[in-house]
Amino acid sequence: MVPGAKARPVQEFLNLVLYRPLAHLVVRLLLPTPVRPHHLVLFHTFLVLLAAWLVLREEDLLAALLLQVKTVLDNADGQLARLRGEVTELGRYLDTELDFLGNLCLFLALGGRTGEWGKALLAFLVFTFVQSYDFNLERLYRRARGLPEPEGAQDPETPLLALLRGAYRLLFLPQDRGIAALEAGLAGRLGLDPRRFWDEGTLAGVVNLGLTTQLFFLGVFLVFRQPGAYLTFVLLQGGYLGLWYLWRIARSIPSPR
Repeated sequence: MVPGAKARPVQEFLNLVLYRPLAHLVVRLLLPTPVRPHHLVLFHTFLVLLAAWLVLREEDLLAALLLQVKTVLDNADGQLARLRGEVTELGRYLDTELDFLGNLCLFLALGGRTGEWGKALLAFLVFTFVQSYDFNLERLYRRARGLPEPEGAQDPETPLLALLRGAYRLLFLPQDRGIAALEAGLAGRLGLDPRRFWDEGTLAGVVNLGLTTQLFFLGVFLVFRQPGAYLTFVLLQGGYLGLWYLWRIARSIPSPR
């Protein structure tokens, strides 16, 4: 485990083997400096917005490179916060919401570049849904085993914190509640084994469609100058999720005694 890395039951493969070790090198350079985690968040958000603009200008190679640098810094901000003891509630909301903003701008740029606005919007919804599923399944995994959920930092109340918390609840809380209700309701109605329905295999099915992997493949498609094909790639993940869900149900039905 890389020092300062976030502990998770299942790790995203590309993070584990590539981006997290690179991020740790960045963190070692930054530890003695006055650079704070939120500075990295703001900077890597700027890189995503710049990459979106470059996609519109058809400067695909540079956009692809910036997206990979963004992923390294996205890993680095959390590592730096944990190693410095600077994990904050404000930072958590800021990171999540600026990632959302960056992702939205990327898909708007892909829509503008390809002229396929409907396809880009639908792909963005699938993309966002996959990220939410990843977050919520880890919580259900922990609950099924009686494991404590990671305690989030609580900051003194400020207008900015209240604004970011409100934006989070508006953007993400309905998704979180919907996914939790769907999962728990289905498990209860079908009598599924919770420790199999929410196990490491289940987590691996969505962890490796996380933001790191998504931006890596967007970079690959941009290198080959195929932004429209990336939208198709994301939409196909919706079909994959349906098959993955049926597989989860089938393997979690208790054997008859």
